[in-house]
Amino acid sequence: MSTNYVYGTGRRKEATARVRLLPGDGSIVVNGKDAADYFGGTAGLAQLRVPFRVTETEGRYSASVLVAGGGFSGQAGAIRHGIARALVSAHPDSRGALRAAGMLTRDPRAKERKKYGLKRARKAPQYTKR
Repeated sequence: MSTNYVYGTGRRKEATARVRLLPGDGSIVVNGKDAADYFGGTAGLAQLRVPFRVTETEGRYSASVLVAGGGFSGQAGAIRHGIARALVSAHPDSRGALRAAGMLTRDPRAKERKKYGLKRARKAPQYTKR
């Protein structure tokens, strides 16, 4: 049995996406649902298609994605990162274009931890002199 798919893992905030690219018509399935149904709006959906546009491979691959953790924004970013990594596996010559577009760099921003004595990461209780 031959495997004719490429695999990529993407992460953003607390979200992790496992992306499998197969030769196909350009459809994206996220957790068993069509991407348009999963994300509801067009903002998340447009973000998923950017790696295909950068590498000029729109309509050549179908993506099957399993994503967990985080919210919709983090999940969309994780899927985009995973698709970009999978495209590099399939087409190593597209690495430069994806790198220039910032698709291969994992976004290091994450929620800052809460500190003791504070209400949140940086919010302090109201100060009174007396």
